[in-house]
Amino acid sequence: MEVELLERQGNELRFVIRGVSTAFVNSLRRAAIAEVPTMAIEDVVILTNSSVLFDEIIAHRLGLVPLTAPKDGYVMPKDCECQGSGCPKCQVRLYLDVKAEYPMVVYARDLLSDDPNVRPVYGDIPIVKLEAGQALVLEAYAQLGIGKDHAKWQPVSACAYKYYPKVDVVEDLCDGCGKCIEVCARSVLKLDEDKVKVADVLKCTLCGDCVEACPKGAINVGKVDGSFIFYLESTGAMSPEDVMVKSANVLIDKAKRFMNALEEAL
Repeated sequence: MEVELLERQGNELRFVIRGVSTAFVNSLRRAAIAEVPTMAIEDVVILTNSSVLFDEIIAHRLGLVPLTAPKDGYVMPKDCECQGSGCPKCQVRLYLDVKAEYPMVVYARDLLSDDPNVRPVYGDIPIVKLEAGQALVLEAYAQLGIGKDHAKWQPVSACAYKYYPKVDVVEDLCDGCGKCIEVCARSVLKLDEDKVKVADVLKCTLCGDCVEACPKGAINVGKVDGSFIFYLESTGAMSPEDVMVKSANVLIDKAKRFMNALEEAL
């Protein structure tokens, strides 16, 4: 197996992974989406709400606010000594107390936390508008969970892979007409010394438009077996690197549990 980093910018990560099967890379993708624990608000106690929104709508909005969390600061409720009833080891309290003296917007940054390490990733997420004299007072309780149970616990906003493309131009057949370049929306091909060359193979989407446009049949488009381009964008709750490491650990733990169960069965 070989991993080559292509791009790391903000919450985005793009890399090439070689020497693996489609099943493996898809398992990695599914684990990143559905089985990496993240922190999100699960329970909300509304103490005062004189806004135009129902309590349920506000609670739903709060649940979808991405939260930061220390890497190993909390445990899953099902694994906690309190058996999920709620304690400092598996739960953190956030509270909000806003009384509007003039028309205003309540933002995620107005949520205050008992743990400074657990806070909204993006403070500019609007929660509700308040008119003068209206108020919103609540307590919210956040805990770890996984995307398989609810989308609010997904650590990624985008996670996908594609086959590593392979574009070959047969120079003996190519007459440099440039028709393939005209139809390529991703600028994969270029004209160099009256011959078509590959400019950036990573941009290729395997659409095959260039193959259809070439009257000489000089272009072949396919995929490199066992090689994939993996793209990941985290919600900001954790870095994309941490998401990938934890995804791999999920697969490792599953393999270990299977081996132990198999040994017991045999």
